[in-house]
Amino acid sequence: IDRLDQAEACRIGTATMTELAYEPSGIGRRGALNPWGLDAIPGGSSTGSAILVASGCCFAALGSDTGGSVRIPAHCCGVTGLKPSYGSLPLDGTMALAPSMDTIGIITRSAADLALIWPLVSGDAGAAEDHPSATVLEDAFGASDPEIARICRGAIGLLAESGMTIAARSGFPEQTDQNALLVLEAEAARQHGRRIDDPCIDASLRKRIARGLAISDQSLGSALAARDELRRQFLSHYLGDASVALLPVMPIATPRIEQVDPASAHFKPRTLYALSRFTRFVNYLGLPALAVPAGFDESGMPVGLQIVGRPGSDALLLDIGVRLQARSDWHGRVPTAIASEIAGEE
Repeated sequence: IDRLDQAEACRIGTATMTELAYEPSGIGRRGALNPWGLDAIPGGSSTGSAILVASGCCFAALGSDTGGSVRIPAHCCGVTGLKPSYGSLPLDGTMALAPSMDTIGIITRSAADLALIWPLVSGDAGAAEDHPSATVLEDAFGASDPEIARICRGAIGLLAESGMTIAARSGFPEQTDQNALLVLEAEAARQHGRRIDDPCIDASLRKRIARGLAISDQSLGSALAARDELRRQFLSHYLGDASVALLPVMPIATPRIEQVDPASAHFKPRTLYALSRFTRFVNYLGLPALAVPAGFDESGMPVGLQIVGRPGSDALLLDIGVRLQARSDWHGRVPTAIASEIAGEE
């Protein structure tokens, strides 16, 4: 915030978020409605940030991302969200959730908007590659709903048209994902274990904290000790000579609120789990990732493509996002609820 103030940014307010930044659906916050579908989840935990940007209420918004909390709402609300390289932005003054995975992120309508802000807050002028290349994580596409896979492949086709070399790669870092979930739950519980008996905290969140408290220090230590080797494996096997890896932000379409609300008869635990299925491993490895709109599903809800890079390649991700958005207009479309409100006023 100090760096934005120095750049003469105008702060207009604070956005709502989920309790302890620990709920990927974004539900439970009064008035936090997805402008693309009022019965759909807005995504979390940086819920209000994505809603405000998507609704045209602000140029940009800050958020936090420990397991996907910037990228998930960016997908759900049809905006662009950057989860930076671990440690690239200061965490001074923030509340910790899982300290070894916490990052501050930024949400805007477009990658071009984000590219204006990134150097101001990071000091990273960046350097674009003349011929960036990408590897497609095919197993992630195979594990996604067919419609999600089709939409994201269409966006990848536009990147190929821009001159990027695109290659396929089989496999998915399953062990990395399992370690990511373990570290997230264990560190969060150690940060907020005292809240487990607080009746003011949502019951589902208290259960999540209890699950983390059951993870031993030995298991947590082993997962943390494995991180460097798993990062090396990801960079060498999945990226190889490529600049970035490509996969959907979420393997499923943005669900309805009732599907992820534990109080609902239509609650599906597997749906709630799937929200961060493709995002949390990025935090565990400390890599940067950009979520960009890739199109819309048959119900009119936005779908996001995730671009994952090497440590410190944040500016390159933004450049690739600009390439895609120069050939598409998904990021510039007006959400359904906003368009209806405008039409009503006219």
